Amino acid sequence: MQTEPQTQPLNDDAKAADERAAQQAETLLARNRDLWLARAAVLAVVALQFLMVNDLTPIPRWVMPTLELALLVPLSLATVWTIGATKKVADAEDPSDIWSTIARHRALIRTAFLVLTAVVTVANLFSLEGLVGAMLNGKAANGKSLLVDSLNIWCTNLIIFSLWYWNMDRQTPIGDEPAKRDFIFTQQQLGLEDETRPYLPGYIDYLFLSFTTAAAFSPADTMPLTARAKLLMMIQALVSLVTITFVTARAVGILA
Repeated sequence: MQTEPQTQPLNDDAKAADERAAQQAETLLARNRDLWLARAAVLAVVALQFLMVNDLTPIPRWVMPTLELALLVPLSLATVWTIGATKKVADAEDPSDIWSTIARHRALIRTAFLVLTAVVTVANLFSLEGLVGAMLNGKAANGKSLLVDSLNIWCTNLIIFSLWYWNMDRQTPIGDEPAKRDFIFTQQQLGLEDETRPYLPGYIDYLFLSFTTAAAFSPADTMPLTARAKLLMMIQALVSLVTITFVTARAVGILA
């Protein structure tokens, strides 16, 4: 007689946890395309690194792309496992248990992807430093090669920071951890969100944010909310400013 009032809240909590797990799994599957777009973006960075004209770093140009691919391959395999496991959540007898396992794996994948993004960022900064040094010391082959490499670095910088923004911004909960927005988008500011399905930005939204920051040195329709988001945008704008106003201007001057 006394156990029934105690078991009822437990059953309600378990049911709520299962419903929350199923909802989060559905959200992740809806963003499946973004996961692969981000990994394709890393491949684009690798291709750009191989297309550099000048040897701008003291290490062979194949070292960093090879390291990035070595990190990307297991990350992609882990993503395949995550998507496959997530599809089973809705039909599972205990969705919350399966989702908690997926959430732990997602946290590890997210950390590993941040490491990969950091490696790509360091490689691009080394290339920029080498390009500036080659220009100042007169070691670049010619103005045309400077212009091509500066455009390469600018495009790489654009992709890299779109990955930072996309991976850093916590628009949805992960497991029991609540969502924590780093950016607020136009649809969220104007109240255009569906109450049952709030607007979730995709990778293309962060790519656009990165483009406007690199091209205009400021955001267009998306505002940073946290200190880390503002710092990242400052770093990206600074790299873009150096590339455009310093290196590119010098390359055009040589060609003239």
